[in-house]
Amino acid sequence: MLNHAALDRAFQALADPTRRAIVERLSHGARSVSDLARPLAMSLPAVMQHLALLERSGLVTSAKVGRVRTCRIEPKALSQVEAWIHARRAEWERRLDRLGDYLSELQAGGGDVGADG
Repeated sequence: MLNHAALDRAFQALADPTRRAIVERLSHGARSVSDLARPLAMSLPAVMQHLALLERSGLVTSAKVGRVRTCRIEPKALSQVEAWIHARRAEWERRLDRLGDYLSELQAGGGDVGADG
């Protein structure tokens, strides 16, 4: 069962292009904060704020070893987002399939879709 509060936090976190870029980079493997900040056109404190929000959302975890903080994707949180999107997609595909079937029936029966009875 989906945790709607966690899903809300995840979508809020993913609404920002900088945070999506961070998640994209982390999808290729764990990275240090400085490595994540390097390609971004912002200060390290600003990147840290984005990472803090990603951590609160549950999408990212981090651990500090010595002076280096390393961040990782949290697969379970992304799986919940993916499951929600998949369910919506499946629902819309069913609806579009039914619409296609209906339009095919109208066309085969010689019915005029736009005709007023």
